[in-house]
Order: sequence, then C-alpha cells, then structure tokens
Amino acid sequence: MIYTVLPVGKAHGWGVCGKYLIRELAKKETVRWINGQVRPEDFDSLLDYCYFRKLAVRPEEWDRLLSQRGGRVQEPVLQAMNNQDNLPLLPQLKGKRNIGYTFFEDNVLSRTQIANAENHYDLVVAGSTWCEEMLRFYGLTRVTTVIQGIDPMIFNPLHKEKEYFRDRFVVFSGGKFELRKGQDIVMKAFKVLQDRYGDVLLITAWFNQWPQSIHTMSGSPYLKFRLHSEDFFENVNRAMAEIGLDLDRVIHLPLSPNVTMPAVYKNTDLGFFPNRCEGGTNLVMMEYMACGKPVLASYCSGHKDVVNEENAVLIKKMGTLEVSVNGVRTAVWDDPSLEEAVEKLDWCYHHREELKALGRRAGEDLAQMTWEKTGDRFHALISEGE
Repeated sequence: MIYTVLPVGKAHGWGVCGKYLIRELAKKETVRWINGQVRPEDFDSLLDYCYFRKLAVRPEEWDRLLSQRGGRVQEPVLQAMNNQDNLPLLPQLKGKRNIGYTFFEDNVLSRTQIANAENHYDLVVAGSTWCEEMLRFYGLTRVTTVIQGIDPMIFNPLHKEKEYFRDRFVVFSGGKFELRKGQDIVMKAFKVLQDRYGDVLLITAWFNQWPQSIHTMSGSPYLKFRLHSEDFFENVNRAMAEIGLDLDRVIHLPLSPNVTMPAVYKNTDLGFFPNRCEGGTNLVMMEYMACGKPVLASYCSGHKDVVNEENAVLIKKMGTLEVSVNGVRTAVWDDPSLEEAVEKLDWCYHHREELKALGRRAGEDLAQMTWEKTGDRFHALISEGE
C-alpha cells in the first residue's frame, strides 16, 4: 500500500500530474489518496470522479489516524512539497519511507528550505534535471529526477492535419499568463510576424485565475502591463492593443481540460514556448509535441529534458533576469533573446516542410515519455526501502 498526498485536477499541470501518477501507481498496488474534498468538478468525467473517490481516505479515517497513531503509518508516503518552505502538504503524515515531489522556479533557496527537505524526506523527486541541480547546488544530496509523462491515448500524431485555418500560419501559445511563461515575448515576436505577413493567426490558452501571478507581467521589459479590470481577457487584449497587435488575428481560449486540447493543437502549425523558467518539463509543451506538432522553444531550465536540435527549433541566446519580491531576490532565470525569437519565428514561417519533419520527430520522442513510464519509475523509488 502507498499513501499519496497530491493535488488532482483537469486543467493545471500539478493537478494533471497528480491524477495520472496516482492512477499509474494504483495499477501496481493499493493507493490511499489524502486530499481533503473530492469534488466532481476537478475531474474530466464522472467515471474519473468515482474512481478517485474510491481511493480517497475519508475525513473520519484521517482523524482516526491522527488521534490513534499521530499520523504515522507503516506504509510508504508520497507527498507534494510546498514550494515556500519545502514542507510536505500534510506534515503530520509520516510513513516508513517518505518521498517528496517538487516543481519550483524560485531557485534562490534558504537554509530552512534545504533543512526541511533533509528532515522530512528519505528522498526528494524533482520534476526536472534543472530542479535537481538547483537542490544539489544548495547541498541536498538525497534527490533524483523523474520526468512527467503524456497520455498517448489522447496526445498522439493521428489525424494531425489541420481542418480549420488551412490558409493561415497558426501559432499556438499555452500556459498561464505570467512573466515566467514568456507571453510578453510571444506578443512582441508575433507583432513582428503580423506586420510582415497577412496570413498569420495566434491562438492562446493563457487563462490565469490568480491575480498575483498575472501581476508579475508588470515586470516585463517589453510591455507596460497593468491590471485594469477583473476580466482576464480584457487585460490581455489591452496589453496586446498597446503594442499594436491586431486583435482580429488573435483567438483566446478559455480555461479548458487538457483532454480537449488535441483538437486545438492539430489545427495549428507551430507551438511557441519562449518560457523563462520551467521547474517541470512544461506539460503543455510536451502534450503539444506528442501530437506530432513542431515547437519553437527556449532551451533552458526544464525544457532541456524534452527539446533538442532534432525535435524542435530552439532559442539558445539567453540573458539573465533577476526576480525579487518585496525587495528580496527569489529567483534568477534565463531570459530568452527576443531578437532570436523573432528570427526563429520568421524561419518557421518560411520552412513549413522542415517544421513538419521536426513535428514527426517530436511525436516519436514524446511517445516514449508516457505516464506509465513515470509511474514505473516512481514505484521503483518508493519500493527501494522495502
């Protein structure tokens, strides 16, 4: 038996990751999932909801564990880590082997964060090689990397030819709208493409429900971004209009379950991911590539575990961006070159056949990165102490 404390959802990276990881582990042995409320709206289907409800530890069962055993169990425990302090999501829960799972981008780490990781886990699993390297740099030794996966039943190259917008060069950009994800670079680079060619279209999946995260875009060197409204799309459209983007050549998608996205991906020509930092491997980018579609991506942080010269067009020129909160430095990120992003985006526009070849290779490579393999790796790590 394995106890898990992982978020589960249908749209955001952590939730999708937790859902698939629990599902894969449950194929190998009994899994007990502790996650507070189990809500139908967090799942893709009623079947998913019913399945996970069966795995969930009932509140009264958890209360009994706390009162009778102080939260200690004889089985291994896998928990997501809180990025602010590296503590487990449920610190009271302790198993015979304790594994923490982390994705983080704030890479200026404190002694307290490292001490918490050392004291609470037998092993820390990082979502990317970059995350592991950061933890090792600060002195953590019991750490390894496990890459996220894709669901090949949903994200695959079958029927990948466009049904819509066949007369357009369609660029897709995904990920919640914030400075880290680099949508300001997307906007500025697409503005250049728009001014050069009349047949380009931008489709975005940028919805962000967290104002504090959206506000980080005010630190962009390319936009004068401010929150003017409670309406997310109104704020984005205003920022686009201020730099001269033609809103008739932009389509914004609402927040959507990831299982619905292949139909979008397959009606585009290029995924554009000039992200400044990814603590994981950018699940949206992975799922896009798994559909046999080419990407233009920054070659930094977690992206390096997925993209290379054979399966993507790379942005390699990087500056440095220091991130501070209330005057305290919290991160140092690579800052992809806007000039190179524009140059490579223009190259993509003119080299459609080369792009298709990169897309085919991307589909082949990502077909090897499945959630089944991720689950196998986690199960092996969890079982090492037995």
